[in-house]
Amino acid sequence: MPKRKTKPSKKKKQDSKAANSIESGLKRSVLKEVLAIVLITVGVFIILALIGVAGSLGRWVLESLRLLIGQSIILLPLALFWVSFMLFAQERYPIRLHNILGLISLFICSSTIIQAIIAPEVSLDLSTIGNYGGLVGYGVYSLVSPILTRWVVIFIFSMLMIISVIVSLNARLKQIAAKIVSPLRKPKDDTADLDTKSFKINTSLPVRGTIGDAKAREAEKSPSGPIVMASDADWKYPSLDLLESSTSQPDPGDAKKNGAIIKSTFLDFGYKVDMQGVDVGPTVSQYTLKPPGGVNLSKFSSLDRNLALALEAEHVRIEAPIPGKSLVGVEVPNKTRAKVRLRDILDSPQLSATKGKLNFVLGRDVSGEIITSDLDKAPHLLIAGSTKTGKSVMIHSLLISLLYRNSPSELKLILVDPTRADFSLYDNLPHLLCPVINDPEPTISALKWTVAEMERRLKLLQENQVLNIDEFNKLKTTDKMPYIVIIIDELAGLMLKAKKDMESLISSLAAMARKAGIHLVLATQTPRVEVITGTIKNNLPTRIAFTVPQHNDSKTIIDTSGAEKLLGNGDMLFMSPSSFIKPKRAQGVLIEKDEVTKVVKFLKAQREPQYNDEVLAQSVRIKGLSSAGGFGPSDGDDDELFDQAAELVIESGKASSTMLQTRFRIGFARAARLISQLEEKSIIGPADGARPRAVLVDSMEQVNGGESDPK
Repeated sequence: MPKRKTKPSKKKKQDSKAANSIESGLKRSVLKEVLAIVLITVGVFIILALIGVAGSLGRWVLESLRLLIGQSIILLPLALFWVSFMLFAQERYPIRLHNILGLISLFICSSTIIQAIIAPEVSLDLSTIGNYGGLVGYGVYSLVSPILTRWVVIFIFSMLMIISVIVSLNARLKQIAAKIVSPLRKPKDDTADLDTKSFKINTSLPVRGTIGDAKAREAEKSPSGPIVMASDADWKYPSLDLLESSTSQPDPGDAKKNGAIIKSTFLDFGYKVDMQGVDVGPTVSQYTLKPPGGVNLSKFSSLDRNLALALEAEHVRIEAPIPGKSLVGVEVPNKTRAKVRLRDILDSPQLSATKGKLNFVLGRDVSGEIITSDLDKAPHLLIAGSTKTGKSVMIHSLLISLLYRNSPSELKLILVDPTRADFSLYDNLPHLLCPVINDPEPTISALKWTVAEMERRLKLLQENQVLNIDEFNKLKTTDKMPYIVIIIDELAGLMLKAKKDMESLISSLAAMARKAGIHLVLATQTPRVEVITGTIKNNLPTRIAFTVPQHNDSKTIIDTSGAEKLLGNGDMLFMSPSSFIKPKRAQGVLIEKDEVTKVVKFLKAQREPQYNDEVLAQSVRIKGLSSAGGFGPSDGDDDELFDQAAELVIESGKASSTMLQTRFRIGFARAARLISQLEEKSIIGPADGARPRAVLVDSMEQVNGGESDPK
């Protein structure tokens, strides 16, 4: 029989109504505040009773409480006030069980101590026991006095009383003492804790603000001559007057105050550091400090967000340790950033003394020192970062640096620009081996020609028994080999369309082209592992990372995090074979479009480009991405597995994507593409629901002969 539903009893209905009335009545938070006010009232009433102005009710309450806890009643108003405070601030300080247990233990310990000090031998007399430890103190002392002496009881219960305070407040003694002492301290200068004698301010830049002035730099010196001598008798190098010389000064703010804040912040977390000084750079200032002995640097470095909060900074980067030093660096953004101009660096004595033909300008480091690199030592370069972070400006500064040092007979360029935007300025440049490339097919052709040129050069080096192109050119008075630099502005688009070809050609050049004087510069705004593959990255040890969205992108570029904390606009991390341990932070130079146009226009006016027609005349058949990339072959080309797939379906007498996936271990997209190609060649029939497709030919001879003999 089906069970009959029972109706709820009247009692349950009444209980639910009562619960609903309470729920819809006063809120729990309101009840807590009401209780807090009641506790404050009781505390004030006890204080008035203690001073004798609470009337007969006050005397009765006082006598009752004294009978229970004795002279510990003095602490009761404080305890009530503390509980009421927690009730008012219930969101921040919710009352827990340990708070109540700590307070109860506090009164038990204090009553026992009072009993042991004032009346250790008193008998149980209810009329006078309230003058000592009360019933609580008398009872506990009576239990422990047979086994402990009076002074041992006082010591043990004093320690227990301290423990009760710690448990009740849920705070360390250091924090409790700081809260008590801080209102009594006089306000002091923020830099009072900083040892100003040992705190040094270092910079190679003119700095304004609290540690410098706003005086202009000395007048620019006109260049005395070209940076390097031209091998072309009639070639004229561009003048530095074509570049902008406007400069600006960084303002780090109050460096000493920031140093004191950093020291105080670390001290709050238990690290007593010794501030050494600050290196002021164009974008950030690096505050150097000596950490305490035995510190865990991984935990030490995790305080970057706390420092950013204390310094009111956008990002703070901790370099722990600074390479080559037993110090830690805290990099804080300047209030005002300095512009690093290419002309200032090209005209500096440091760069004038550098004779390397492939030397190029990077910028200035965190202390304002000039940073340059050399493609001959790099020997190849990878540049990556999000859009609008300084990647394109970096490529322009590299190109202009090379053009200021090399004539067309000394340097040849191959420029690849799939975006059709950045390299259009260099059209018809005399240094070009071919016109600026915009499409994948001519890019593959240029790389294939370069591989062949590399092999030809390596044979010449072997025949002349020299190690590299520099030694070869020293032996020759004529027919010297120029350097070849290939710059690909956006690698991701090319890898998307021709990953297999690009990866193999780049790897061949990166592995062997250095001795032949051929160098690669690859740039991408998509630093994914599908673009910057392990094979490519292993052969490009010199890398530049600009700002990226995530730390995973930073690890893809420079094998460590940090690029996600850069500030953009040329702020970079530079890693080279000489700095594998830690990337070096620098501010890239600023070169504007007008400057590039002036320099290129000057060079174009001297000579027409002499293109090598063979560079773009190589046979190219783009085979597309592998199945892992999710793309099949490009339109118009059969997949390299086409013949094998045709043979398989003919032998099997049926065709399906699943069969091809299983047999050749390829992805669905590629298998579907193969099925489509087989249908286009009339090898298999059209789709028929969920059934395998019919095979229309009997043998591979019909496929190779272009005939189809439908069954």
